[in-house]
Amino acid sequence: MGSMVRTVVVLTVLCSFSGFILSYLKNVTAPIIEEQLLINVQGPAIASVFNKAENNPVADRYVFTRESGEKVVVFPCLVGNRLTGVAMENFGKGYGGDVGVIIGFNVSNDSLAGVGMTTLKETPGLGMRVREPAFSEQFRGAALPVALSSQGGRIDAVSGATISSAGVIEAVNKASTIYQELKPQIVKQWNK
Repeated sequence: MGSMVRTVVVLTVLCSFSGFILSYLKNVTAPIIEEQLLINVQGPAIASVFNKAENNPVADRYVFTRESGEKVVVFPCLVGNRLTGVAMENFGKGYGGDVGVIIGFNVSNDSLAGVGMTTLKETPGLGMRVREPAFSEQFRGAALPVALSSQGGRIDAVSGATISSAGVIEAVNKASTIYQELKPQIVKQWNK
């Protein structure tokens, strides 16, 4: 009986220590992982949307809080120290899971500056084609909200990847709603 209690105590101590170490490592590596995601995934997508930015949108990002309490990271595009556009990431339902999209907005006329893909789990050769310029360039300068041409809009879906294309449209329109809600705060933040 005594050896069983001793075994339970030793196992409890080992499990507690292991749990503490794993928790500590997660807390230590979380900021590093977030920074790598910003630099290597979101950064290139933002650069494809705002190729004329004179600032570093990733470094100049700001976190806004919506009325619902949701936190939204906004990346500014400054030209001549003036805010010309902002970008944010949003997600839509694709065929293989969520489609992550960086959506850029022109602040002067509230049109789309463009889109850049961040995360995709779509079918290789089909759904992954939403990354191609032939699809993504259709968004540049588009009025909001956007829709696929099959639904009366001006965006042509990628042939064979309608679900992936619709996921991008969903992400853009969700981001558009957030942008409209936060625009007064956004303009105030960078036009001081």
